[in-house]
Amino acid sequence: MPYTLNDKLKDLKPYDPISGDYSIRLDANESFLELPIELLEKAQYAMADIAFNRYPDPNATELCESFGAYYGIDPALVTAGNGSDEWLFIITSSFLMRGDKILTVEPDFSMYRFYGFLAEAESVVYQKKEDLTIDVDALIAAVNESGAKVVLFSNPCNPTSLGLRREEVRKLITSVSALVVLDEAYMDFWDQSLLGEVAQYDNLIILRTCSKAFGMAAVRLGFAVANPKLTQTLRAVKSPYNVNSVSQKIGALVMNEQEVLHQALDEIILSRKALQASLKELESKYPDQLYIYDSCTNFVLVRMPRAKEVFEGLLERGIAVRFMGDTLRITAGSAEENAQLLKNLESLLSSSTNP
Repeated sequence: MPYTLNDKLKDLKPYDPISGDYSIRLDANESFLELPIELLEKAQYAMADIAFNRYPDPNATELCESFGAYYGIDPALVTAGNGSDEWLFIITSSFLMRGDKILTVEPDFSMYRFYGFLAEAESVVYQKKEDLTIDVDALIAAVNESGAKVVLFSNPCNPTSLGLRREEVRKLITSVSALVVLDEAYMDFWDQSLLGEVAQYDNLIILRTCSKAFGMAAVRLGFAVANPKLTQTLRAVKSPYNVNSVSQKIGALVMNEQEVLHQALDEIILSRKALQASLKELESKYPDQLYIYDSCTNFVLVRMPRAKEVFEGLLERGIAVRFMGDTLRITAGSAEENAQLLKNLESLLSSSTNP
């Protein structure tokens, strides 16, 4: 008798990123800056200190201390993971029982609901306003009325590039009994983090990543930050050796170079501001064809009626951006990459107005 997948698994499809040899990749919100050669050389020498025949430090002590020093928080509140995705899976599978409700917002990072689905939780969705912002009072009401056990959303938001200010998030946390999981993957580009306050709350877990501002997407490092009780629970439910020794060593080394990281962050923000300003100019020129949202991230969201056509046109020209229905999400790249994107985008826009 053949093996049969259960109903939860049988219709799932693997993640399918944009594949192809594109000269400009502005689709994954990665940093366009590579780590400086001096840092890479230090990392190479640091490999000699690793006992490759031994399991890694289960607590990633050096790495968490470097994270704590960079952000000015107690490293005892920090737990390292194999990317934020590991934490999303661990939190949803551990803090939710079958049939519990998880509340997510729409639009937001699609994987949140997916991990809730794998945990066999019931999905409750708060729909954002037409302008893609969140009415915090309405969100609080949705959480309390639904009886959700977990609230999970990104701040700033991927893909909208918009964010909730500290006072609004504080109001949410203190007005619900649910566990609030706040994904601050893009908070390095904004100044509204609650990392420094996390110990005050018994229902808050903050997720951070090294994949965006730090330029370490290949290393796969994510962090869960919470009060001591939640931190103890997170360390109990994660696998013992979840972050390999190479990632631990490189992550600690890079985060100790605070000046280098701050300079890179400034450069990325400058690039995003320049990209956004240029897109705003195109919006003025082609008001019926695109609308540019504000951004506090490293990308810009563009709404356009011909999004799919423009997306495909850019791919044909060797430029990959993220297609999301009636919007395109465009990562800030180098000055040269941004210039090529803007040149080709205007060409596509003008071709529709001048057949």
